[in-house]
Amino acid sequence: MKSKMKSMTFGIIVGSRGFFPGHLAATGREHMISALERAGHGCVVLSPADTEHGAVQSFEDARKCAALFKSRAGDIDGIIVTLPNFGEERPIADTLRLSGLNVPVLIQATPDDPTRMSIQWRRDSFCGKMSACNNLRQYGIRYSLTKSHCVDPLSDEFQQDLARFSAICRVVGGLRGLRIGAIGARPQAFNTVRYSEKLLERAGISVITLDLSEILGRVSRLNDDHAIVTEKLDAIRNYIDIKGVPHAAILRQAKLAAVTEEWMREADVSISAIQCWTSLEENYGVVPCTMMSMMSSKLMSSACEVDVCGLIGMHMLALASGTPSALLDWNNNYGSNANKAVCFHCSNLPKEFFKNYRMDFQEIIAGTVGKDNTYGTVDGSIKSGHMTFIRVSTDDTSGRICGYVGEGKFTEDPLETFGGAGVVEIPEMQKLLRYICENGFEHHVAANFCSASDVIVDATRNYLGWDFHLHDGKA
Repeated sequence: MKSKMKSMTFGIIVGSRGFFPGHLAATGREHMISALERAGHGCVVLSPADTEHGAVQSFEDARKCAALFKSRAGDIDGIIVTLPNFGEERPIADTLRLSGLNVPVLIQATPDDPTRMSIQWRRDSFCGKMSACNNLRQYGIRYSLTKSHCVDPLSDEFQQDLARFSAICRVVGGLRGLRIGAIGARPQAFNTVRYSEKLLERAGISVITLDLSEILGRVSRLNDDHAIVTEKLDAIRNYIDIKGVPHAAILRQAKLAAVTEEWMREADVSISAIQCWTSLEENYGVVPCTMMSMMSSKLMSSACEVDVCGLIGMHMLALASGTPSALLDWNNNYGSNANKAVCFHCSNLPKEFFKNYRMDFQEIIAGTVGKDNTYGTVDGSIKSGHMTFIRVSTDDTSGRICGYVGEGKFTEDPLETFGGAGVVEIPEMQKLLRYICENGFEHHVAANFCSASDVIVDATRNYLGWDFHLHDGKA
């Protein structure tokens, strides 16, 4: 699955202590810039004309670096502290405090070469990193660490650290100021998807609501031959196999999609949670699954049953990976295998989740509202592959946002059913299921074909202040 990643811009603080070799600071600065260029990212960093070697060694240097960061505040996604030698611990913390930037921070220390430990080459970054972290902790500044205590910025290992840190920055930055569209009321039978708008607002996430009747009113005023309807019809035909589906149902899907995305642009919302069950079927004669699948495929995550918190989980994984997410039910056991289960929805999964898929009618709802009113589902088998799962929830009683995250895989196990479904295998799954039930989490879970649990844990616990549980899969 091709990732849709945007390039990022990082502020660089080059730490240096005066009685350590200055040439190490100069080359360390160059090496970090080269590492970012290799990854396709830009940087904001002091030049050797601004301070000695472009490093931060004093309070005056800290003021200069902080001023530079402030002048580019709108561009900077995160800050990287590089320690090519021990580094002056306090000016690093002062720079971060004075800059006023509330972005993730990564601490990197360059390793010594045991064959070059003379006064001309000794770094002591191994030790200096501890002092830098100690000061940041005193200042109340949150930070992330590389996988190894010391890592060469020119190494492949640091590229992996940088990819992980970039994902953390995307998740944290993507949630701050996020605007979510909640279209329609929560289905009456689904207390499960209740949530607190106030707790989300406190976290910088706004929910913009719209009554479903307003969407249907706009649809009723839209001519069948309008340009945006024709455009959506073509997009649907190019997205999914519609063989056997009545044209009237496809036309209704196209008009619904056109109006929904038009409102989202007007309201400046990035993602959506939509009422389906069963108002759309009874009052409009279609399920919205295909249009939601298409939006999720474009990284405009869309969740059914107005599950706003499930939608946030989808969006977090899409931000981390740059690939589409889906919202599923933890739905069935899979025989007697304690570590396997069936994940299912009826379904609006993005096409990237399937090994085969087509448009069909929704078999469950059809029994009550009629087959002709339920066309539009994306029916198929989920492909195999490694996945990360996540659930976000608001706990009104404790006044906190919480959740869990872990990793597993979709398998090739056979499964004959309808909707969008697949078998998932998760180590120590019974322990996970017990945790879900003991803590009253919802039956919906977001999933993505990626490995991002460490990114989610760092972003939520470290920078967002959310109470997140990591399922480690160990007995």
